[in-house]
Amino acid sequence: VAVVTGASKGIGYGLAKALAHAGATVAVAARDTAALTQLVSEIEATGATATAFELDVGNLDQIEQVMQAIAERFGRLDILVNNAGLGANHPAVDVTEWDWDEMMDVNVRGLFFAAQSAARHMLPRGYGRIINMASQAGLVGIPRHAVYSATKAAVIGLTKVLALEWAPQGVTVNALAPTWVYTPGTAERLDQPEFLASVLERIPAGRVGSTTDIAAAVIYLASEHAAMVNGSVLVVDGGWTA
Repeated sequence: VAVVTGASKGIGYGLAKALAHAGATVAVAARDTAALTQLVSEIEATGATATAFELDVGNLDQIEQVMQAIAERFGRLDILVNNAGLGANHPAVDVTEWDWDEMMDVNVRGLFFAAQSAARHMLPRGYGRIINMASQAGLVGIPRHAVYSATKAAVIGLTKVLALEWAPQGVTVNALAPTWVYTPGTAERLDQPEFLASVLERIPAGRVGSTTDIAAAVIYLASEHAAMVNGSVLVVDGGWTA
């Protein structure tokens, strides 16, 4: 049983479908229930099993309720893909307190408590895979992304601590650090030739990432083949950070 937060659009939408294709029973969670309903229909059309749950990761009570509901419904909770997150693009000198608090609330606070809540179901069973969505921006500086970079660096730090604490009880915790990935949410910027060229200058592979690139990494980290991978940051950036 795999839980994907932030599954109503972009990368999360594709990750949920990929996990279902790989054989997982998928619980998709996000604020946009209409999009989740469509996602569940698409997954079920392939013969796989999926269920939608409304979830705002800024609401800690709701996180607990949703994880409990998933565990009760399926009798287990094996995989959490902590994908819910916000992005923003503004000069550091213009960042407001609201900008800072909003992104920290979702990208760090919400991610941590989703992991904690899922772990409470995994640890007693002695098995679990938690995959936190970080970013290349958590490893290197990117102009106009001060708050975003700070949140993703925090995700990487949290991943390492949780990996140390939970590995003895069979739960691995790893992070993914993607480069720019083409999604409906990033299309507005990546469709601008000058901006795309500035991105591709930094990626030796010569292209931006795809949802398939990220899905392959998630499926690996969620699998038995990654049993000895713990506290790691799997960078999927075509060489940007190299």
